[in-house]
Amino acid sequence: MPTSASTHRPEDLLTRLRSANADADAKLKALREVKNQIIGNRTKKLSYIKLGAVPAVVSVIAATADDCSSVLVQSAAAIGSFACGFEAGVQAVLRAGAFPHLLRLLSNSNGKVVDAGARSLRMIYQSKLAPKYDFLQEKNMEFLLSLLNSENENVTGLGASIITHSCETSAEQNALCDAGVLKKLIGLLQGSLSQRDASLESIATVIKSNPEVVSKFVGPENGRALSAVTELTKDRYPRTRLLACMCLIVVRNTSPGCLQDLAIRTKLILILLELLDDPGQVGDEASFALSSLIAEKEDLQKLAFEGNAIDKLCNHLQKGSLQAKRFQGILLALADLCSKLENCRSRFLALQVMNSVIDALTHDSGEVRAAACICLRSVSRSVKNLSAGNFMNETVVIPLVQLLSDTSTSVQVAALGAISNIVVDFTTRKSIFMQCGGVKQLVQLSKSMDPTIRLNSVWGLRNLMFLADNRCKEGIFLELTASLLASLICDPEPSVQVQALGLVCNLVDGCINSVEYVFVEDSIILQAVGKQLQSTLKAEVGIQGMYVLSNVATGNEFHKEAVMHQLFPQAGNSTQPIIIKFLQSNDSRLRTAAVWTVLNLTFPGSLGAYGRFVKLCSAGILSQIKNMANDPCLDVKLRVRTVLGQSLTFDIIHPFLRRPATTWYNPLISVFPFRAVVWLARQMGTDDQVQKSRTMMQPTFLFLVF
Repeated sequence: MPTSASTHRPEDLLTRLRSANADADAKLKALREVKNQIIGNRTKKLSYIKLGAVPAVVSVIAATADDCSSVLVQSAAAIGSFACGFEAGVQAVLRAGAFPHLLRLLSNSNGKVVDAGARSLRMIYQSKLAPKYDFLQEKNMEFLLSLLNSENENVTGLGASIITHSCETSAEQNALCDAGVLKKLIGLLQGSLSQRDASLESIATVIKSNPEVVSKFVGPENGRALSAVTELTKDRYPRTRLLACMCLIVVRNTSPGCLQDLAIRTKLILILLELLDDPGQVGDEASFALSSLIAEKEDLQKLAFEGNAIDKLCNHLQKGSLQAKRFQGILLALADLCSKLENCRSRFLALQVMNSVIDALTHDSGEVRAAACICLRSVSRSVKNLSAGNFMNETVVIPLVQLLSDTSTSVQVAALGAISNIVVDFTTRKSIFMQCGGVKQLVQLSKSMDPTIRLNSVWGLRNLMFLADNRCKEGIFLELTASLLASLICDPEPSVQVQALGLVCNLVDGCINSVEYVFVEDSIILQAVGKQLQSTLKAEVGIQGMYVLSNVATGNEFHKEAVMHQLFPQAGNSTQPIIIKFLQSNDSRLRTAAVWTVLNLTFPGSLGAYGRFVKLCSAGILSQIKNMANDPCLDVKLRVRTVLGQSLTFDIIHPFLRRPATTWYNPLISVFPFRAVVWLARQMGTDDQVQKSRTMMQPTFLFLVF
């Protein structure tokens, strides 16, 4: 017995495999023993890999003749065992050069050898590390067709697995379809369990995001292929049902016109909710499939809600001790369910599972931490709960702020998304976030080289600034600094520019003292705004920039004249003012923002309003606004008529400015001449009265919820 035990030690087994003097029978026994020891045991696999077992096994298969079938079968089985469900094993197998030797086995005359080689290769193709095939190359397409035409189900399954792993472009999808591969895969749906499952995965890959291929899939023979997949959603095997659902989801997401039947969509949701109860891999993947089905689709989210999806997902959360992948999937499914519908968010909060989500913020898995942040982001889209301050508490804020320093970029981005919603907080609790060091972290991340992190950190600062009191604004601005804010306005990424300008818009909103922030350090912020407006080609940048000027123009005379300087930067320049370009834009939001700015600049209660009115007239801006009296956008039309009403007051004081009645028609002049005079008289008040009117003259689009 001691002698027998010693021969089973890993070192002794490897010695036999490496020995040139060992006969085939000794190597066969060693191979079988290695395989048996490592099956399902990741620790053993890693131990053998460190000892160099994989190259030893590969050397055996490389040196064995084609007629030594037993050794070849056991060698292939051992290699497959190393690769099965273990990325380090796949890496070791590929590094040892096993792949070409396994491919050689597929042409062996012995069916058992072929089967063993195909099984081992399928194990490798479960991993993202597996080699990819370019199906635009004729030799690769021929090889693939030879696999799919095989009578061996593991070989055809291997072909399907290679498609699932390698097909990445629409050109490859079209090539596979034109070569008859899609038709062959549809035929395999009638095969064995292994062939059905592999075929369903491959079909989903070939048709994904390709409407042309989807139309070929659902069209021929009166949709027989689609009916076959739909029928498989009733299969006795849970994995087959899941894969059939996933295939139908790809069809629906690629071509929304397909699967319009309410009964089919409801059935998909109910099957996926049922599969959540599976204790294995199927249960882990079911929630991801549900997310894919309902993401960004309010009608399907409503169906899922009616199917009690929130309750079922939350019940799984409350069970605790979930595996990382299942935990992640459930959180993401809840995030999608709560992304649009307030009744879903209300139900989620009523079930009191927030503690489970908050606990997930400190989970060992980065994927789970990110999913928890995404879930919080969706739930915190509720303006009702934001208004109540339900998220701005230390239990939520502290772990989120800590995640801003996470080693994973995806976790940082997800945490920023949740924070950007939570800091909107309509109550007076923003100080909680600041006391936790949140502002310092956001400012630090706004300097990141990663544009996604920069974007989301500035977005968070913008929302934090929304309706902030003076003390809060001062604290944020001191941390942010004028120079950094100016550099963010001029960021290379237009999306960052938009958020930085939105941040400034919120900064100058409120009392007149807030406007002074853009004038510190020789007006570096205001100059950056003007520079971007003069050069931008992006409508969003123009919209936010004009709203900044509009808000600044609600201030005193100095502020208004500074805005005029940004609109007319060079005296005597014959170039058309940028604001005319904005007033002529096809984007109604940009036209609205531009008219708001003119409205505030020509507010009659201001002493210099007439001078600005004359300058705007001379530049052709008022003429352009008069042409917009019947703008198709109601918001633009209302602002234009307000501006025209204000310009009327200048006409009354200075009749020589009035144009002939045939030039343009203003209903305010024709119908309300006396009221206009009274209105002007009422507006000529003190600076205090002008200050009180500032809020009325400011646009209110100041924050964006993710």
